[in-house]
Amino acid sequence: MADLYNKVRKYLENNSKSWNDEQGNILLQNDGGDSYIKDWNVSGLVKPTDEQLTALDSDADILQSNDAVITTRKSLYGTTAEQLEYIVENGVDTFIAKQNQIKSDNPKS
Repeated sequence: MADLYNKVRKYLENNSKSWNDEQGNILLQNDGGDSYIKDWNVSGLVKPTDEQLTALDSDADILQSNDAVITTRKSLYGTTAEQLEYIVENGVDTFIAKQNQIKSDNPKS
């Protein structure tokens, strides 16, 4: 089951908004129980109901899963400096093959 953050991200995305643009207008909170939306000040978009967020659970699960895959891929790619060093030492074609293998081994949903 996806967390509230990812459900809200998906709700925003489905309504042509983004978390990056709106995160200052939304306050998610957890007082030791379930997380909830404490403040919602997104212009032109009403605060989602619990039912709307529950309906997005499956799509939000995919977002959450893909975030984990992206984190894994980034760690395997290495830093920009490490990638450049790899290209210089092994060539662009070998670098691309390595990146494609990392993507193949760590597919997104």
